[in-house]
Amino acid sequence: MPAEDEALRAALAAAGVGGDFAERLAAYGALLLEANRKVNLTGAKDAAALIPHLLDALTLADDVSESLVDVGSGGGLPGIPLAIVTGARVVLIEPTAKKAAFLERALLACGLNGEAISERAEVVARDERFREQFAFATARAVSRAPTVAELTVPFLRLGGRALLQRTIMEPHERQALEDAAPMLGAALIEERELDGDRRILILEKIRPTGQRFPRRNGVPEKRPLCL
Repeated sequence: MPAEDEALRAALAAAGVGGDFAERLAAYGALLLEANRKVNLTGAKDAAALIPHLLDALTLADDVSESLVDVGSGGGLPGIPLAIVTGARVVLIEPTAKKAAFLERALLACGLNGEAISERAEVVARDERFREQFAFATARAVSRAPTVAELTVPFLRLGGRALLQRTIMEPHERQALEDAAPMLGAALIEERELDGDRRILILEKIRPTGQRFPRRNGVPEKRPLCL
């Protein structure tokens, strides 16, 4: 673990991440890699493989402040790195109990303001403590774009934004997202291209989400809106 911590810190510094942030992100990364040997939290098996995932999370750093919900958080990406560099309160939603337990430990170890919830997003989004309470929402590698929208937008307060990290999208999927957004009380306001095929699609909450959404467990995945 000390060797991984040092390798992560050096790579983050080389990528231009500031000293204190590099140290805290490296500590989280080392914790993640150590836990990953027992619980499948990430496909990255060493520091070199994890660095791109940490840097990918940081592409959202300038967009996030105040409060963030991360749906299908897994090992905490992008929620934990974003909380580290922005200071935002973060709620990590992860239905797998062992993964959620790791997330709780990581939040504590990293000194972050937040909590991990071991439950499906479809259930948590109907809890008044969390529904329409957040300034920002993320969901990484969860599903097709309309599904991700249905699982994130209900958490947003008016004016809040869902930040969807995607790779290349077929035209019909992008159109489905654009058509589904108003059904959820949102609008697609920006598509930001990064390097290669990577992009960030930004949905803004413009009116309350109807009580129909999100639909019951598993339905958003099986029957994505407008697809």
